[in-house]
Amino acid sequence: MQKVVGIIGGMGPLATVDLMNKIISYTPAMKDQDHIHIIADNYSQIPDRTTAILGKGIDPTPYIVQSAQRLQNAGADFLVIACNTAHFFYEAAKRSVSTPILHMPLETARFVQENNFRKVGLLATDGTIKTQLYQNSCQSYKIDVIEPDKEMQEKVMEGIYAIKGGNLETGCLYLSTVADKLKESGAEAIIAGCTEVPLVLKSSENTCIIDPTEIAAKMVIKIANGTEKEVISV
Repeated sequence: MQKVVGIIGGMGPLATVDLMNKIISYTPAMKDQDHIHIIADNYSQIPDRTTAILGKGIDPTPYIVQSAQRLQNAGADFLVIACNTAHFFYEAAKRSVSTPILHMPLETARFVQENNFRKVGLLATDGTIKTQLYQNSCQSYKIDVIEPDKEMQEKVMEGIYAIKGGNLETGCLYLSTVADKLKESGAEAIIAGCTEVPLVLKSSENTCIIDPTEIAAKMVIKIANGTEKEVISV
């Protein structure tokens, strides 16, 4: 019997839609009934994760916990968080429910290792960079992570917030500039470590963009359909 997935979303709304769209697009379905049952909590009132991690904003933990519990109560068999930075609060969410929660950074690190990349660049929020979510996940697979310098990271944040505000063209300009700098520093591929980044950056002949949302979507499909037995978590 197919499992029901619950999406802790709203961080931001476009990223949540992107995850849902990828799940639907990659599902091998011939008719409506073949698709996965998705329950999405597009809870955009969850306070900004980066601001909180940097000690300048409201703690989003109770909101994320509330979303996880709401999805479990709605009948979800497992959960996925449609935001990279929110994985800083993963343990609190995990403790609050009996339902397993997919860990996007860890799944991404496993994908990087399986595809034989040894050195990757990271485009992510200040919060994700500070928490070392991707650095630690990749370190467990002996993968080096190159971070933008301070000036470049400011451009990353400008690009991410431009996308959140609906200005995709400006966001693409900032993020592609930093991606090029990371490649010049030796990155073999770029992890789009914020769910807004893949909305504007795609892989090309010259640059491999690793999309954690895509990786999570494909894993959701495997778990829901029973071809992957366990939800990998920390």
